[in-house]
Amino acid sequence: MHSTMKRFSFFLPVFLAFLPAGAQMDTNAPDESAAINAASVLIATNAVTRAMSLQDCLQEALQHNLDVQIQRYNPQISLYDLRADYGGYDPTLSLQGQHRYGVSPSSFNPSQTNQTPPTISDQNSFGPAGNSEISGALPWGLQYDLIGSIAEQYGTQAGAPFDSSSGDVQVQLAQPLLKNFWIDQTRLGIRVARNRLKYSQQGLRNQIIASATAVENAYYELIYAQENVKVQQEALVLAQTLLDQDNQRVQIGTVAERAGTIEQDEAQAAQSQANLIAAQYLLVQDQNSLKNLLADTNYLSWHDIDIQPTAALAALPQSFDLQESWRKGMTERPDLLQARLDVEKQGIQLKFDRNQLFPELDVFGSYGFNGAGREYSGTLGQINEGNAPFYSYGARMTIPLSNLGARNTFKADKLSEKQLLLTLKQLEQKIMVDIDNAVKNAQSTYQGVQASRQARIYAEAALDAEQKKYAVGKSTTFTVLQLQNTLTTDRGLEIRALANYNEALANLAATEGSTLERDRIDLQAK
Repeated sequence: MHSTMKRFSFFLPVFLAFLPAGAQMDTNAPDESAAINAASVLIATNAVTRAMSLQDCLQEALQHNLDVQIQRYNPQISLYDLRADYGGYDPTLSLQGQHRYGVSPSSFNPSQTNQTPPTISDQNSFGPAGNSEISGALPWGLQYDLIGSIAEQYGTQAGAPFDSSSGDVQVQLAQPLLKNFWIDQTRLGIRVARNRLKYSQQGLRNQIIASATAVENAYYELIYAQENVKVQQEALVLAQTLLDQDNQRVQIGTVAERAGTIEQDEAQAAQSQANLIAAQYLLVQDQNSLKNLLADTNYLSWHDIDIQPTAALAALPQSFDLQESWRKGMTERPDLLQARLDVEKQGIQLKFDRNQLFPELDVFGSYGFNGAGREYSGTLGQINEGNAPFYSYGARMTIPLSNLGARNTFKADKLSEKQLLLTLKQLEQKIMVDIDNAVKNAQSTYQGVQASRQARIYAEAALDAEQKKYAVGKSTTFTVLQLQNTLTTDRGLEIRALANYNEALANLAATEGSTLERDRIDLQAK
């Protein structure tokens, strides 16, 4: 008895700490309603009750869970990165205007007796280095430049004024035929960015699956905690009832010869009350665990809410098809799809590396019109008439003599691709093993539900029979207490098995990657 009371005294300070100011508890002779109500103060601060289904919790988590909110930014960032890589095809416009003034000093002509007068000139030109241009590249590697220039020069030469203008407009094209032909740096960046966009989308799926699975497990744990409180309350009622009955028998002298009977009953009642307090505290913890998954930065809005699950623990039979589960895992697991995207990304990089091994062979050409006149208008008019055309074409080749960097980069990336393929195979094998284990776990937990239910039924029948024998003096308090403990344990094991089975189904769906389909979560709608 003393060891049992010492165990109860360990829980007593914890229990008293949750009592409101001025509350008192008579530990010498508690009745069952006082004991249960006293233990219930552990969650008395949850003033607002909110009934929530599993779908309600999942919806709250997808909208407010911080892990999901953080991960949701990654696809948006990747999309902007992809759009930024398309900037490699943006044309650029370059414009420049310039005025230049110069004086050439006079010179002496031996054939004449006088000096040549100095030349004074002013020049107005438009365009960088005499050119204005629009330049850019096209998706197949073609480089283009649309160039226009015009200049006017006026001043005095040999004492006589002069004024003239000239200009041209042309298009220049250059097309690679070997290096940078089927893929160049811009196309590499775009393809990799597309790949990373898909990768980030799978990362978001992975986080939603993880969060949804965590919510499901926390939801069933909360139901278990609530049912466990009921089990412990029933155990306390059984212990208190037996104590009251034995007290009455002692008063009328029925059990006077049974030394220690009342002490055993009191020890059982005290232990049951301590177990109830512990179950109430576990319920508070499970409430907070679920709230943490549903709340964002405003956790205080959930603090005073008492979540009441609308679902009940049940073991609905399901058929398990290992081959179908493997198929889902190989096609739907986000981490596996990410691993395949890593292999694909490496293949894109390898294609670029292989193209860099070739020499540069480019064909180029230009075509345009010249113009000249006394003023700008005359030059522009002549260019517009197109009666002074010019063109050019040719080819150029650049051959690196060793190409050491490109060759070794290609070899290194080739090995990296093989490494990623082995990593992918390793992950596929691990997923198959994980799914196999998850299916067997779901099957065994379902069988555990059936076994624990039968054990609880038999324990109830055994206790009922023993109580009837005890009522007529054919059994002992010790035996009845043992059967009460057995019944409480079996009741706890039954609800634990039910929670384990439902959590096993949630974990199996996560292992398959089918959580979104199972929970009817529309990723696009979120």
